[in-house]
Amino acid sequence: MASHGRGRSGGRPTLEEVAARAGVGRGTVSRVINGSPSVSEATRAAVEAAVAELGYVPNTAARALAANRTDAIALVVPESETRFFAEPYFSDMLRGVGTALTDTEMQLLLIFAGNDRERQRLAQYLAAHRVDGVLLVSVHADDPLPDMVSELGIPAVISGPRSADEPLASVDSDNHGGGRSATAHLIERGRRRIAHITGRLDVYGAQRRTDGYRTALAEAGIAEDEGLVEPGDFSEEGGRRAMAALLERRPDLDAVFAASDVTAAGARQVLREAGRSIPDDVALVGYDDSAIARHMDPPLTSVRQPITEMGRVMTDLLLEETATREPRQRVPAGIRRVQTVLPTQLVLRQSS
Repeated sequence: MASHGRGRSGGRPTLEEVAARAGVGRGTVSRVINGSPSVSEATRAAVEAAVAELGYVPNTAARALAANRTDAIALVVPESETRFFAEPYFSDMLRGVGTALTDTEMQLLLIFAGNDRERQRLAQYLAAHRVDGVLLVSVHADDPLPDMVSELGIPAVISGPRSADEPLASVDSDNHGGGRSATAHLIERGRRRIAHITGRLDVYGAQRRTDGYRTALAEAGIAEDEGLVEPGDFSEEGGRRAMAALLERRPDLDAVFAASDVTAAGARQVLREAGRSIPDDVALVGYDDSAIARHMDPPLTSVRQPITEMGRVMTDLLLEETATREPRQRVPAGIRRVQTVLPTQLVLRQSS
């Protein structure tokens, strides 16, 4: 019986010795150690037992160097730092990413790329192969970042597709279903002149929330009124501007579906300044079910999207791809990656 912590030569146990003890190939041991999901539970258990018996300790630095890997991934946010720290969406997403990385040796880099200079710096950083994979959050339809990452052959997962034909792996919530349920709820409460403050319409998720709003109106036999739809940008100031424009144009509106809780907070301020009671005069529904929704007065009805879970699932997908794909291996054109859509839930509170 081999002594614990020593290989056949009496030195540090090797990967080959673990493979021989487990009765598998060297590559299988490597996949188990790197957390690849493409290994059966029985094989994983055999390798883990061999690792424990021999006292094998992976040399992570050597392993990463030999495999042309960095043991690091980047969370890339094409927004300003101000917006990142102001909106609960991003902190919830970051929490999910961190949860998925807890039991790994991966390091997480947070990179902002909200302007041309930051994007250029990011391109140089990624071209130097400083990370094994990239998580892209809050990407707009015309953003060049996803294509740049693909050209470099770096595995990437995006939080929400840029369009229905997104080639990258993506994780999103059911934005259409969320917009539909929010609007249907307002209709069920007897509201008929329902305004919608959109998100940024160069974001596919915002487009889908608006589509859901329109679907609910059509299903209830309520004619669309474009005068009740006002563009927003997910921000509080955008909510204020949009609400002021809506009241000026359609002072008879009796409900508002806002594309985010932050936007709803801005809309609420303008409604109150105009002397409108919530929900008696105007019912209000937001989106995200953030802490803002719970702490508003009155508390805000909101569509809960599982943002933390989205971050976790995105990271799991990325880790799987980095473990099974050769470094800098480009995905052939036309290959569609995994598109994951998580369910939303309408959380009822006193604002509606």
